[in-house]
Amino acid sequence: MPMAATDKPGAIKELVQRLVDRSGGSYEDAYQAVVRREQELSTGIGFGVAIPHGKSPTVGDLSVVAGVTATPVPFDSLDGQPVRLFFLILGPEASAGQHVKVLSRIARLVRHEDVRERLVSAGTPDDFHRALLEAEEG
Repeated sequence: MPMAATDKPGAIKELVQRLVDRSGGSYEDAYQAVVRREQELSTGIGFGVAIPHGKSPTVGDLSVVAGVTATPVPFDSLDGQPVRLFFLILGPEASAGQHVKVLSRIARLVRHEDVRERLVSAGTPDDFHRALLEAEEG
């Protein structure tokens, strides 16, 4: 969950590597898919949050990884603010419907300042996951 990245390309590379290490697939293909999507429009949605995403035929199932940086990362966000809270969504073309649902759900959850604060301050991956589940319930 903690991220070392200090810039946008580094954040994307770090998240893609985590996802591929966990879920499989080709790092290069997954990275290029996310970069292509990012070139269309920044996935920095505002409030210090980015949700980079893409579709890759080398990734078997829709997967999500998250991370938090110690210091804010410039990310060309829609509100111009740097980002500390990242969610990467990647899956095959066949998961497009589920992909949109996950993206929408994350965007809705992180609109709430208290949820963002709990996620950024989570000390462990378990704390982060628990904060997401509690936000989902509430």
